Amino acid sequence: MSDNTGVATGIDVKATLWAAFIAGAVFMMLEMLMVPVFMGGSPWAPPRMIAAIAMGKGVLPPPPTFDAVIMLVAMLIHFGLSVFLAFLFAFIARGRAIGMAIGLGVVFGIVVYLVSFYGMTTIFPWFAKARGWIPIFAHIVYGAVLGLVYVSVARKTAEGVTPARQGNPHSQNAGNP
Repeated sequence: MSDNTGVATGIDVKATLWAAFIAGAVFMMLEMLMVPVFMGGSPWAPPRMIAAIAMGKGVLPPPPTFDAVIMLVAMLIHFGLSVFLAFLFAFIARGRAIGMAIGLGVVFGIVVYLVSFYGMTTIFPWFAKARGWIPIFAHIVYGAVLGLVYVSVARKTAEGVTPARQGNPHSQNAGNP
């Protein structure tokens, strides 16, 4: 097993983290671009909704303006959740073909949307007001990217991209063909 694979779980930690951050960034960019383009809203509304999870509904728009502290809190929550979700997804996607992982990712993204925008609204009621095709689409893309990146990186790790093959003289396999 590679150094990146959890012995007890069989998931690739490196692949999980790459998938979490790439899919999370794609999701946030989609939300922040699509809300103003298709709804005429502020690009800062989605991060404010996320920040409100920790900071309370007082940070919700209006005003739909940029605030560095709100953005920092939103990104910490968003990427923290993305890492947590990516580890859950890795249990599902480990060992799958890339097409299957992408398909499972799409389903996973829809489930995350349903939990977030329907299940969690008793605690965070502002998510009910944001239900619609943009967050559904963003969650579907999040899941697809999660599946694509996880399996792609895990496959590269499994193919043996190790320090020994990169010429690291301190590895156990140094000098062995």
